[in-house]
Amino acid sequence: MSDTIHLWMRHEARVTERRAPLTPEDAGRLVAEGIRITVEESDQRVFPLDAYTAVGCGAAPTASWHEQAPDDAYVLGLKELPAGPDVPALRHRHIYFGHAYKGQAGARELLARFTAGGGALLDMEYLTDGAGRRVAAFGYWAGYVGAALAVLHHRGALTTPLNPTDRPALDALLASGATADDPTTALVIGALGRSGRGACDALTTAGLEPTRWDLAETRDLDRAALLGHHLMVNTVLTTTPVTPFLTKADLDDPRRRLSLVSDVTCDVTSDCNVLPVYDETTTWTQPVRALRAGPDRPLDLIAIDNLPSLLPVEAATAFSAELAPQLLRLTAPADDVWERALHTYRTAVEAQEDPLVR
Repeated sequence: MSDTIHLWMRHEARVTERRAPLTPEDAGRLVAEGIRITVEESDQRVFPLDAYTAVGCGAAPTASWHEQAPDDAYVLGLKELPAGPDVPALRHRHIYFGHAYKGQAGARELLARFTAGGGALLDMEYLTDGAGRRVAAFGYWAGYVGAALAVLHHRGALTTPLNPTDRPALDALLASGATADDPTTALVIGALGRSGRGACDALTTAGLEPTRWDLAETRDLDRAALLGHHLMVNTVLTTTPVTPFLTKADLDDPRRRLSLVSDVTCDVTSDCNVLPVYDETTTWTQPVRALRAGPDRPLDLIAIDNLPSLLPVEAATAFSAELAPQLLRLTAPADDVWERALHTYRTAVEAQEDPLVR
């Protein structure tokens, strides 16, 4: 096994994924530090392949990692891996958002593929510092886009299917519908976190001053106040089950003014889901689903699980700037960030093999 770190950045299997975990600029900095980087060709990534090869990265065909990436390479991506019999066992160390540690749908099968191949999952969601804070996250832009879509739909200005854009264009849409006498009330839950700050900024751009709830307000939830807002943006991600913020009984509460929920977190198949009122995310083609229909008291849902991909340049640039310094320390002795991620993976595998392990 070579002492040189080899990153293999894969093409994303999801057709709506435009982001990259590393920008060409940051990839070039890593190459200059001695890291070898191979980038797969992709017809959907926002950054062209030649921008990576120009800074010293190697190139590989689309979706070739399973067959061509050396065993000691770290396969770097963002969203889910291809499923099915073509890649049944995973022999590489993969760095991406695996969503496999909280009992989500498909988690057991995914972990079994890693154990079958001898690989490992270094889940980006669990790259944390000593205080438990994530060292790289898309949260701000997820919150920003989630709130922006909510406002646009509420104003009848959301066009489908959704298409990637940039922040100036999105902000122009938000500002164009703002009026001084807009009675719309908006609530952001988790307002002090990355996603919450992004959601609040988008609402402010749209001319709305959001109600901001965080830990203090969710410990003793004022359900009537929640239902009294027109829009709600949820940005809370929890690793342990908590009292739901919204239940199916709330949907039929006669006090409900709430007409639109934007769930940025989309923890839909987990026991930790704080909004157990739906069981399937929405899509770029159909971004809005009715939880309650009818002209009098409708309630719509937006729950897109790759929101930052709608602002791919801004989101990827911010994320890459946070991730790149961590990648330099992938093989550093006892690096706490990567050791914690590997420990989390091993603990999840042990728990799957022995349900009594916690």
